[in-house]
Amino acid sequence: MKTIYLALVALALYGCSPKPQATVAPPPPSLPVATIISGTDTTYQEYPASIEGTVNVEVRPQVSGSLDKVFVDEGAFVSAGQPIFKINDQPYRAQLNNALASQHAAEGALANAQLEIDKLTPLVENKVVSDYQLKTAKAAYAIAKANIEQAKANVSTAQINVGYTLIKAPVSGYIGRLLKKQGSLVAPTDADALTLLSDVHNVHVYFSLGEQDFVSFKEQYPGETLKDKLKQLPSVDLLLADNSEYTQRGKIDMIDGQFDKNTGAITLRASFPNAQGLLRSGNTGKIRLSLQHKDALIVPQSATVEMQDKVFVFAVADSNKVKKQAITIVGKIGSNYLVKDGVKAGDEIVLSGFDHLQEGTVIQPKKASDNLAKN
Repeated sequence: MKTIYLALVALALYGCSPKPQATVAPPPPSLPVATIISGTDTTYQEYPASIEGTVNVEVRPQVSGSLDKVFVDEGAFVSAGQPIFKINDQPYRAQLNNALASQHAAEGALANAQLEIDKLTPLVENKVVSDYQLKTAKAAYAIAKANIEQAKANVSTAQINVGYTLIKAPVSGYIGRLLKKQGSLVAPTDADALTLLSDVHNVHVYFSLGEQDFVSFKEQYPGETLKDKLKQLPSVDLLLADNSEYTQRGKIDMIDGQFDKNTGAITLRASFPNAQGLLRSGNTGKIRLSLQHKDALIVPQSATVEMQDKVFVFAVADSNKVKKQAITIVGKIGSNYLVKDGVKAGDEIVLSGFDHLQEGTVIQPKKASDNLAKN
């Protein structure tokens, strides 16, 4: 009986104890979202470039000899026709004198042959001597005349060689390194030029575009041919080696005829004025091009996640569930990405607080004050 009584007491106590409460799910996280819009934006791409003068001339000797004089210093500006080097001309003047002497001898032989013809002509007419002697005299005259022409050619060659001993600037420009000094032996077959002369009143800046960039670049400008498109291209900027911007703007005026098979790139040329001579051949820099993107979508860089070389956003789908969506980036403006694919105008994306979001997580969207707008 006692046992039954204790059991009944325990049962009564259990029935009076409070029942456990059911677990309440936490509310969905409240995260800021914004609506994507589309528009036309301009981005700027920079491409490594090399700078060359409009004219770069290797100054080489045309005759061999000892370098007697150097009239200019490295880096000096010279005008076209200004003497810059002098080669010892004594051997060539001696050749000229010999050629002149040979010419005079040939002229004397010609005069002598003419006298022989004048002497024999009446004798043949009077049949005193046979015409064979006259024919021989006329043949000697023709040979003497040819010898004069050859002598004149030798004189002309000797005069040219004497002229080659004074080396003049072929164009106006700046003198480069002087690889030969006074007293050095020089020859036309030397591997190195005496110097490099650069005309840099205007400079050519060469840069390359990859195939995809080139297609995008040329498709945004009107024209049936590349020549027509070149006329529509805007001016471009040149960034110098220290990233400072060159004061003058340039114009793209040449597109190479073919892509480089090794690099898959095509070369373009932009011309820049350089009246003050601030740019020199051999300088490097960057060409900054503007690229227009039509119907590009703007996504803040801070609203993206990068994983395995891909960039994702968390788009808000049905029932406020988030979906991780890969996007294709075509450019960047400030802190925003320009997106071509992966999302569309009108989609909502999570702006922040998505570090621990998973595919399919339900959120409570908190509308940002403004939609994503163009910069």
